[in-house]
Amino acid sequence: MSQAATLNRIGSKVKVNLDNVRDRIPSGLIAKLTNDPRGKVVDYRMTDGDGIGFVLELSDGTTSWFFDDEIKRV
Repeated sequence: MSQAATLNRIGSKVKVNLDNVRDRIPSGLIAKLTNDPRGKVVDYRMTDGDGIGFVLELSDGTTSWFFDDEIKRV
């Protein structure tokens, strides 16, 4: 499985790539991420049946999920 190499562990510190998410998330979340795009992986989420998404806890304590290609390790 190719994603095993990029699987971020729970507790990993990551950064959201804003260029990859601007077209799919609400403006309020974009504002939060513009201020601080870092987060911590707190859970996994199955995407379209074969992919893995990541639930991130953001700096203000809220959570949101992102696709694997929308985040990178810090």
